[in-house]
Amino acid sequence: MPKKLAVIYTVLIVLILAVCYASITMGAFSIDDPSELFSTLFQINPNEQYSILLFDLRLPRIVTAGLVGLGLGIAGAVIQAVTRNGLADPGILGINAGAGAAIVGYMLIFQGQTETANLLAAMGMPFFGLIGGLLAAAFIFMFAWHGGNLDSGRIILVGIAINSGFSAVSLYLSLKMNPNDYEMAMVWKNGSIGSANWAYIQAALPWFLLLIPFLLAKSRLLDTIRFHEDTVKSLGVSSNLEKAVLLIACVGIISACVSISGSMSFVGLIAPHISRRLAGVLHRYSLPLSGLIGMFLVLCADFAGKLLFQPSEVPAGILLAIFGVPYFLYLLFKQKKAVQ
Repeated sequence: MPKKLAVIYTVLIVLILAVCYASITMGAFSIDDPSELFSTLFQINPNEQYSILLFDLRLPRIVTAGLVGLGLGIAGAVIQAVTRNGLADPGILGINAGAGAAIVGYMLIFQGQTETANLLAAMGMPFFGLIGGLLAAAFIFMFAWHGGNLDSGRIILVGIAINSGFSAVSLYLSLKMNPNDYEMAMVWKNGSIGSANWAYIQAALPWFLLLIPFLLAKSRLLDTIRFHEDTVKSLGVSSNLEKAVLLIACVGIISACVSISGSMSFVGLIAPHISRRLAGVLHRYSLPLSGLIGMFLVLCADFAGKLLFQPSEVPAGILLAIFGVPYFLYLLFKQKKAVQ
């Protein structure tokens, strides 16, 4: 790894650790004594009050935000490579909305269940999300396919339509819920990590452990797919098959993210762009960096939403959208100007 990249990775990891420490120690109840914090964290003469605060509330939230950011950052970079469209993002393309609609339906089935049933429901949520995400991806292939290839110009338009359609389905299903579950579903749909717990993390973790290494191992293939379709085929790569496999893996990661945090738009758009600016176009460097940048973005958004608006709380997804929409418009204007 080049020295410049090693410095970038080191700085980013330090920033992530700093945000994690701030998120652990700051909030409605602050932890002012670092020695007592670490003794509780490593279970050396732990403080009982700190133990509840750390292990039941703040650590699950930090782990969830980190996993979601990592997954969306990597999935967004892969989707942009597969579609050859720098504006592609799981939220914009409707994959988030497809996974979310399926999971809202699953939440409707399990509403009002006991704690044991809720644990079982948590284990099934990523599977339902995968079905919804794959359905959204199938619509993308169906309507954006032109001349034997994905038409990058149609992808965004098709994605916007799919996003709107599945969002309407989610709203219809959520209206069938009782008031308490409806309120929870609405907060979750906006991208909230406030209800994070270890059961949801355990349900989603296998998906991350299986699919993220798979995508990282495909970094050289992603470098090849960037070229023109004729060039890719001349290299002996089965382009359409490889794209389908990569997209299914991305949908699996996105579904796992949506199942534990709701819809977090624009992470998969912003993180890959920043990563390519810092690390270049080679995916063996930019792909893991995109995941770390995504992790940092979601951690910062969740921390800001929790701390800056006390005693209320703003979901991380809303804060990400506030910054993501102007960035998307900037990229759209920049791409339009480049075409002209």
